[in-house]
Amino acid sequence: MTQDYSNPDNNPDLDRAKLLELQSLNTIGTISYILHLIVAIGALIPGGQFGPVLLIVALVIDLVKRSDAEGTWHASHFSWRIRTVIIAALLYLVTAPLWLLFYIPGWIAWMVISAWFLYRIVTGMVRMNKGLPMEFPA
Repeated sequence: MTQDYSNPDNNPDLDRAKLLELQSLNTIGTISYILHLIVAIGALIPGGQFGPVLLIVALVIDLVKRSDAEGTWHASHFSWRIRTVIIAALLYLVTAPLWLLFYIPGWIAWMVISAWFLYRIVTGMVRMNKGLPMEFPA
């Protein structure tokens, strides 16, 4: 599922310490993406109450380990995940009054936000597994 950094012959320019750092960042990124993915799927399935706890765990991991990724292509993935959580949280907060006023529009809005969140997480996972940084619009 993730890129293999165990063979330095594939990347002769990288020294052993750099390979270990990239492996560590890849492992952390995979764990974070999986936690985000569980949250995203849980948000689309009614009764996914475990989501907020896992989301907070994933966000804390990303915030704590983001500085370790500076100067690598993994840094863009940490920013991508953090930005995704912040935008989704803001969208959920803005649309929360719809639940109080109109049940159906609130449900539709939250399903759209949850689908967008899932799309962002899957997109990030795919790019990370290909060893590609996230591209941000200019």
